Amino acid sequence: MQCYGRGCITATNNDTGIPVAVIRQETSMNRVGYGAMRLAGPGVWGFPDDPEAARRVLRLAVELGVTFFDTANAYGPRTVNQLIGQALGPIPEGVIVGNKVGAERGPDKSWVVEGRPETIRRQVHEALTDLGTDASELTYLRLVGDTPGAHQDVPLEESLGALVELRDQGLIRRIGLSGASPQMLTRAQHLTPIAAVQNRFNLLDRSGVQVLADCERQGILFIPYFPLAAGRLSGHHELSGPAERLGVTPAQVALAWLLRRSPSVVVIPGTSSTDHLRSNIAASDVAEHLTDTEVARLTGLVDESHAVLDQPTPPAPGHR
Repeated sequence: MQCYGRGCITATNNDTGIPVAVIRQETSMNRVGYGAMRLAGPGVWGFPDDPEAARRVLRLAVELGVTFFDTANAYGPRTVNQLIGQALGPIPEGVIVGNKVGAERGPDKSWVVEGRPETIRRQVHEALTDLGTDASELTYLRLVGDTPGAHQDVPLEESLGALVELRDQGLIRRIGLSGASPQMLTRAQHLTPIAAVQNRFNLLDRSGVQVLADCERQGILFIPYFPLAAGRLSGHHELSGPAERLGVTPAQVALAWLLRRSPSVVVIPGTSSTDHLRSNIAASDVAEHLTDTEVARLTGLVDESHAVLDQPTPPAPGHR
């Protein structure tokens, strides 16, 4: 079955025999979502210069059929969640906002992984307030499994345990992980079903490929961050060739490749531009028109057999 737009995510069971609390097919999920980080001010700090323009982008996304939004307490901090709550509140039925907790911003605007249970609880309550909802459809726990040189002082069982408690209280419906290694995913599943994993993965960086494979086997959504390789996509004929043939942008082809790479993938490109938003959403149509040969050549840009989770993967021999 080939489906690049809506409704192609199904639920399976994980190795524990517990039904995985995934976003099921009946939600009619659009596999092109929206990453909200870029709605914050410069340096992902504070409000943008034009908050109403940001709210218009969010409302337009829903009008165009986006059903999945990715955000985090650390964006702003909190300002992006507040924009989402102002623009979409109450959150429309069928729209899922995935919010990350377990990371904070330092006074110097640095990013700090913070997994203490009291921090997790506080951030969940803050997100509910900012988003204007009584329960989070999906809350991710930010981990350090895909961050070079990073370490985490709080045991996974303690930080994740706080989310499990909040889920049991009805404040969270689904739990996800962000930045998880395969080992972290397995440990987490001893405590709770995992609905989604968000790891670094794109056309030039396949470091999350092993986790992607685990998600495919277990019916877990895989949500790649930096889906457009942080602007490093220029100069590859494998990308520009299909773009020229189809009359689309290389960015659209890169997103389309992610949709073709795995049925578990939901992409979350971010933008503060309504034109770019429309272009990103159209990537699902582009995916239908990529040939199998083009998909294979794009996949071959990186040797996935040498992918290492905590560092970007090098290009395959013969490629730039």
